[in-house]
Amino acid sequence: MQTITNSQPWHGDLVLPCLNEAEALPWVLERIPAGWRAVVVDNGSDDGSADIARQLGATVVHEERRGFGAACHAGLLAAEAEFVAFCDCDATLDPGMLPRVAGPVRTGAADLVLARRRPTRRGAWPLHARLGNRALSRMVRRRTGVRLHDLGPLRAARRTALLGLGLTDRRSGYPLQMVVRAADEGWHIAETEVDYLPRAGRSKVTGTWLGTWHAVRDMRAVLR
Repeated sequence: MQTITNSQPWHGDLVLPCLNEAEALPWVLERIPAGWRAVVVDNGSDDGSADIARQLGATVVHEERRGFGAACHAGLLAAEAEFVAFCDCDATLDPGMLPRVAGPVRTGAADLVLARRRPTRRGAWPLHARLGNRALSRMVRRRTGVRLHDLGPLRAARRTALLGLGLTDRRSGYPLQMVVRAADEGWHIAETEVDYLPRAGRSKVTGTWLGTWHAVRDMRAVLR
């Protein structure tokens, strides 16, 4: 694994798993670079998120099965572009960073690029979430030999290659399973840095100890 930066703009599909993100969606969608298609995967929102996304020009996919992995995979199946990126829909990550994250995939410098989160202010990334992420990164290194600092949700790869991984996890383990299977297939996995912002609205995972514990549990199951 090597650290890569690339600022070249290019086109693709951006998958945005969404569960009650009405407050964040306008900012997230307006930050998407020109040429990218927003694929918002509504995972059972009851706050009008799907309608807001549709009104703002996004392609909306409905995934009834609850789970982060279920939403991500539904978005992957709905994607049509050669390149696909994934990003949280809570305004913690700026889609404007897409060229930086996805550029190395387009140029062939990497097969999968993950964005290492860099908190912009105190409290943006709670301590328990950072500790859980650090522990998982160490486990990934032992399991695959890939040296990552973060298993962050902003990432990019080629669509057909991702489909070929045969990802099966439909809960919080989906991002980790992607990394593990990509490493097992000999993919070149790279990492770059992006700002991490305080989220809009209520956190469902990293904002609570229980949510973090569930995510770590799901990911440990993938490693086993």
